Amino acid sequence: MRIDIRLAKRTKNLNPSSTLAITAKAKKLKSEGCDIVNFAAGEPDFDTPDFIKDAAIAAIKAGFTKYTPTTGIPELKKIIADKLRKDNSLEYDSSQIVVSCGAKHSIFNALFVLLNKSDEVIIPSPYWVSYPEMVRLSEGKPCFIETLPQNDFKITIKDLEKYINPKTKAIILNSPSNPTGCIYTEEELRQIAKICVTKKIFVISDEVYEKIMFDNLRHVSIASFNKDIYNLTITVNGLSKSYSMTGWRIGYLAGPADIVDAVSKLQDHSTSNPTSISQKAAVAALNAPDDFSKLMSNEFQKRRDYTIERLNKIKSIGFVKPKGAFYIFCNISKLGLNSLTFANRLLDEAYVSLIPGIGFGRDDYVRISFATNLEQIEKGMDRIEEWLNKL
Repeated sequence: MRIDIRLAKRTKNLNPSSTLAITAKAKKLKSEGCDIVNFAAGEPDFDTPDFIKDAAIAAIKAGFTKYTPTTGIPELKKIIADKLRKDNSLEYDSSQIVVSCGAKHSIFNALFVLLNKSDEVIIPSPYWVSYPEMVRLSEGKPCFIETLPQNDFKITIKDLEKYINPKTKAIILNSPSNPTGCIYTEEELRQIAKICVTKKIFVISDEVYEKIMFDNLRHVSIASFNKDIYNLTITVNGLSKSYSMTGWRIGYLAGPADIVDAVSKLQDHSTSNPTSISQKAAVAALNAPDDFSKLMSNEFQKRRDYTIERLNKIKSIGFVKPKGAFYIFCNISKLGLNSLTFANRLLDEAYVSLIPGIGFGRDDYVRISFATNLEQIEKGMDRIEEWLNKL
């Protein structure tokens, strides 16, 4: 007898990742001996600093391998509160902080406790691939605002006012942005904050790339302006990008007490605590001077500048100079190829992997990551230029 297995509707509405197929193909080709240049990476190529590894090893040897409080160990939460005060001018008590299994987990938790069925969440497009799917899993409805390259891919106040309606519950802001590298200025954030306060709209502020900013720009947290926007903001961050700890899975959110309490209960019944060992490593990372993040940011700026220098010579590709993160979002519309075709052909014919823009909401763009060394960037740009000349 054939058993009919029926999936929940929420899973049927999920879109598959357009990036995983390309990444898997690149890994397969590399395992077969092909010399693949990786412009697809969404993580720093720097190793996690030894002092952070040593803290994790010490935790293991000391037997710190059991359950911890669901929202994180008190020592880590206090250091996060200190970091938010020092770096972001944000006053949060430890009780207003939840440590989770990465910033992605924190964002999902926030959406899950905020949204009722059919609540709308404004998402500027291009967007990080997981935002719409997390909204849908939370039974909300993503509402996309198309941004323009002439505005550095940032929403305008006029657009925001046009898209807000009685069903709008929240907006997700990502600054610096994946995939565009755009950064909202303090004045732009103040204008957005004013509208959100007037309309009583929550802000989920994804600040995970805050330490990777270029040209002496300064990161600003939207929740720092006044109590009104503070009480509507869930600030999300993590250690993946700033300390090259992607696999350690430590992120956190800070926000109003009632939201944090709901997230705590949700995490009680889903993951429980983030990994105990990773929490000790995070304590070491946040206790140290900011030298490592500054070193990375300086190196990424050199890589950005070189990649831009090379792209400027390719007339068939357009781009906006990123001000943060480690990506360049490239317009390929002049080539007559959609992003998946472009990415697959470039990988098959030139052995360069990058991410198609369709997963970020733009099928006429591709994302180049410069989170690899200059030698690899030079090799990859040589191949792209040669390949494009043959098209």
